Amino acid sequence: MNGLQPLGGSEPAYPVGRPPRTVRDAWSWALMAALGFFGGQIFSSVLVVAVAVGIGQGSRVSALARSSIPPAWFVVTGLVGLWAGFALALLIASKVRGSGSIVSDMGLRVRPWDPLVGLAVGVAGQLILVPLLYLPLQPLIPNLDKRLGGPAERLTGGFPGADFAVIAVLTVAVVPVIEELFFRGLLLRSLVRICGPAGKALGPVLAVTLTGVLFGLAHAETLQLLGLAGFGIVLSAMAYKFDRLGPGIFAHGGFNLVAVLALAARSTGH
Repeated sequence: MNGLQPLGGSEPAYPVGRPPRTVRDAWSWALMAALGFFGGQIFSSVLVVAVAVGIGQGSRVSALARSSIPPAWFVVTGLVGLWAGFALALLIASKVRGSGSIVSDMGLRVRPWDPLVGLAVGVAGQLILVPLLYLPLQPLIPNLDKRLGGPAERLTGGFPGADFAVIAVLTVAVVPVIEELFFRGLLLRSLVRICGPAGKALGPVLAVTLTGVLFGLAHAETLQLLGLAGFGIVLSAMAYKFDRLGPGIFAHGGFNLVAVLALAARSTGH
């Protein structure tokens, strides 16, 4: 068998020769994912402090961390530190319990139609899925739409033109690749193997759902958890269904692009 089967398919939930090859290897991948995530958080904090001290802002780190819109250097430095943890986890998992090729092990492949399908799913996720998920909460939470946009504004809003452009490119083009490699490559593929004993249908469903929920939790945003987890499940299902990350990368990018464009329009008053 050359690829993963659709959810509920009649074939085994995971190819026998595909890394992680055993449940034990899969647990190793899951452990690497956990260490990479928490290690990245720690390294991110250390790197932010080091850069802040280097530019004479060391005494303001705590205040900047609490700021609704921190400076661009603070945001970029934090992202780089987190990504370093992700990258190290991917590298170690592939070298120790995989083939040694991150591209092959994590399914980093793109087909010509992936951009079209992915972008359509991403835009629909922002404009249709998320509003539907939060529709029951609209009467219960004042200014819900504005509050939901808070984290995106913290990440990309309030910067001068050049800074906004740099962070927008990172958010739309770089974040999707790194997060899809980590969550839908390393984490999802480990959970598909781990959940395999639950059955050909139930195992993949559990893995896809759990990966989506963990993706939402990883963003540490209480109010946004529902939308992030919901779209995370969509991305996980895409990665499992298509047996590659291409469609999900473009879907993730499209999802982020809508948020960035909305903030840009708001900042210019259009």
